[in-house]
Amino acid sequence: MDAIVFGATGFIGRSLVAELLGRGMRVAAVVRNDTLTPWLADQGIDTGGLAVATADVTRPLSGLPDARVVYNTAARYAFGLGVEEARAVNVTGALNVLEWAAALPGLRRLVHVSGYRVSAPSGRPDYAGPGAYEASKFEGDLAVRARARELDVPLTIANPSSVIGPGQYIGPAALVENLWNGRLPALPGGPDVFVPLVTIGYFVRFLAEVPAAPAGEHHWVLDDTTPLLPELIGTVAGHTGVRAPRRSVPVGLLRRLPRKLTGADPETLSFLSADRYPTASAAAFAATVGLEMPPVADALRTWADDLVAARFGAASPWVRPYGFHSVAGTRTWVAGERHRPAHVMLHGLPMNADLWAPVAACLTGPVLAPDLPGLGRSAASARPVDEWLADLMSPVRTRPVLVAHSLACGPALRFAVEHPEHISKLVLVSPSFLQAPAARLTRSPVAVRAMRRMSASRLAGTLGLPEGPEVAGAAADLRRPGVARRAVAALRTDHAERGQSRLLLPRVGVPVEIVVGAADPPTVAVGNPVTVIAGAGHYPQLTHPAELARHLNAEAAK
Repeated sequence: MDAIVFGATGFIGRSLVAELLGRGMRVAAVVRNDTLTPWLADQGIDTGGLAVATADVTRPLSGLPDARVVYNTAARYAFGLGVEEARAVNVTGALNVLEWAAALPGLRRLVHVSGYRVSAPSGRPDYAGPGAYEASKFEGDLAVRARARELDVPLTIANPSSVIGPGQYIGPAALVENLWNGRLPALPGGPDVFVPLVTIGYFVRFLAEVPAAPAGEHHWVLDDTTPLLPELIGTVAGHTGVRAPRRSVPVGLLRRLPRKLTGADPETLSFLSADRYPTASAAAFAATVGLEMPPVADALRTWADDLVAARFGAASPWVRPYGFHSVAGTRTWVAGERHRPAHVMLHGLPMNADLWAPVAACLTGPVLAPDLPGLGRSAASARPVDEWLADLMSPVRTRPVLVAHSLACGPALRFAVEHPEHISKLVLVSPSFLQAPAARLTRSPVAVRAMRRMSASRLAGTLGLPEGPEVAGAAADLRRPGVARRAVAALRTDHAERGQSRLLLPRVGVPVEIVVGAADPPTVAVGNPVTVIAGAGHYPQLTHPAELARHLNAEAAK
């Protein structure tokens, strides 16, 4: 084989396998359980050059395919590990890979992935100090260097900083998660804290090229232009539309305060440092092979989009592209095709754009699905929702079917009256303005507290829905600062506008169809066609997505 990758199911390992395969190389991937092959298939990677081998690096290795380049990306990356658990992979496993590689007849290079805080020329690991993870990585780094010298193994060590990208939810991602959920009242550390980052795309390209570098060189791979932590968090906050903390807490004080109070894992505090790292050799080598890091601000924004789309590892994105955009001056979560959608889909309460995921999976054309301003993942807006919707639709170059659910039917109806040239049809799913008022839901602050406290299971029970990622995401959003309050305010506004919406219905200049569940019929008679989905209630897109999608596909084809 051209290369063999240990730890091939890990965040770095699987991306490295994809990079090497994309270069036309023959790659052996060493795994304990093969979750790699389906992941590569999801990424659209041609696996014709892939061989998968099963092994446990914590035991002596044998029976694996020979390779010219050996990559060891296997590591136990977690905080709170026991000493033996951490050493099993990070020390013993690293040495087992080296011993196996040393016996290969045509070995060109062993590339060992270490860490940016652990590669020191001397010293001893301190398992009583920073924690078992960092201590074991330090010990493993020293042991690999020493044993490679004894066996005359051509070695290169890559010391990456925190690697960011889709699928990585450990490390600085925890800070962003706390920021996103309103649980970061102050920044840990002082104003000079430097937490360097590197993107997964850049790092695996570096690893793919590094066997061409002279053996014995060791490279710190990180972006020296990563902003200091306050600016880093400020950039993410500005992009996602949340408030950045203005205060900071010194690391020394954090160490003395109870973890229940700070929410900080003591093992992560050693990473909150002003230290800088010797990146000159990595930068020089990257220049020789034409590698350039992406602009750090762009990388931070993309990283934030990925984290929010995956709900910090709790879900999988259901459509691409996705991310935060400025719509009518508001940071808005937008998923799907912004320019040529077949359907534009607006969610009702207490949901978000993920409400449409089951239906979108059955549609024949691309969709555009935003979170309404102030709801879901979108920031609050001082501008009217009608102005927001008009700006959302301004880049659209098709005449899509505009689909709205429940509370969103009012704004969609007004848009159809004012801008009939921009849409081909209006489909109103369970329109709230044709329903009986639910006055008790508008009684704030009782309703706000009730919404904020709802677990996914309780919300599912309240709405009469099965538990699933869409309901879980909605419950998570309602717990974020201000979202439940704005949801209740939107309900009050909707109640006040229902009569106006009914009067607008006959004025729409494009075909209008109303879709309801048989268990949730309109309480107000209308002259428009009404499609009834048998067995469905107020959320047919979740309980009967295939039936609703068949109807929408048929309408889009007319």
